[in-house]
Amino acid sequence: MQEKTLLEMQREVDEYISQFKEGYFSPLSMLARMSEEVGELAREVNHQYGEKPKKPEEADNSIELELGDILFITICFANSLGIDLTEAHNKVMHKFNTRDADRWTKKDTD
Repeated sequence: MQEKTLLEMQREVDEYISQFKEGYFSPLSMLARMSEEVGELAREVNHQYGEKPKKPEEADNSIELELGDILFITICFANSLGIDLTEAHNKVMHKFNTRDADRWTKKDTD
């Protein structure tokens, strides 16, 4: 499968959501949904790397799928508010590359 840009992903999600009369949920509802998805990711990480084994009747989810759900709701959230995620990413990377440039110990490049 061909790689997609953030803009392409935002357009793809918008096309999907636009086919439904309900459209995007309200920001508060999306925040609640995002919180739910992060909780599901935490559960999967705890099952795989923590001390909490899965119950035999629990669904076979994966960290990859949970991250995908978080990405989807993040794109929905951004689209509903007219936020360009590429621009948001660029602003965050600028912040990390300037404000936090010397915050952590860099690897030797010799």
